[in-house]
Amino acid sequence: MSDPATEAPRRTRPPWRFLVNMLVVGAIAFLAGGFGYFVASLENRDPAVLPRGEAAVALTGGAERISDALELLGEGNVKRLLITGLNQSTTGAEIARLTPRFQNWMQCCVDLGYEALNTRGNALETRDWIRKRGLSGPIVVVTSTYHMPRALLELRHAAPDMAFTPYNVVTKRQRSGDWWRSARGVRLLIVEYFKFLAAILRTGLASAPPV
Repeated sequence: MSDPATEAPRRTRPPWRFLVNMLVVGAIAFLAGGFGYFVASLENRDPAVLPRGEAAVALTGGAERISDALELLGEGNVKRLLITGLNQSTTGAEIARLTPRFQNWMQCCVDLGYEALNTRGNALETRDWIRKRGLSGPIVVVTSTYHMPRALLELRHAAPDMAFTPYNVVTKRQRSGDWWRSARGVRLLIVEYFKFLAAILRTGLASAPPV
């Protein structure tokens, strides 16, 4: 029979380790819950009625964003359009060639923006365009449904006095409701979710960018 006096004392976990574990579990649960809410809040169907505004801005990055924005212009729902974030090699003539039925609108009512490299840059380019054109709003924002929350956040931070109306671009696969269940879709949403969280943190800590 062993002598209790000679037994090695049992190791006890320090209280801070339990606290750290609880914080980690809580953070994971918070992020997972937030991600679920983010996905559930995304539009997965086309709007019943096309939105109206004084002008529209299309943020490049998806094949259907420009054509949907040009449709707003062609239907008379907006009077002017900015396409922001274009590659330096993309010209108005090339866009007109890809969307021939809107060719006349390209010549009179479309402005092309080449300065933006990301969503924050899109917002700053849009703000400068609004002031240059003397627009009073509302401005219809045309971008993919998963990108819309971050786009609106950045735009409202850059131009807090302007009203922005979302026009979610929804692809055929997104309309099916299960597009995000693919590995590519999940990866896209996770990346966008963390970009959105980072934008919330940054815009919450920083004042509106200077003119």
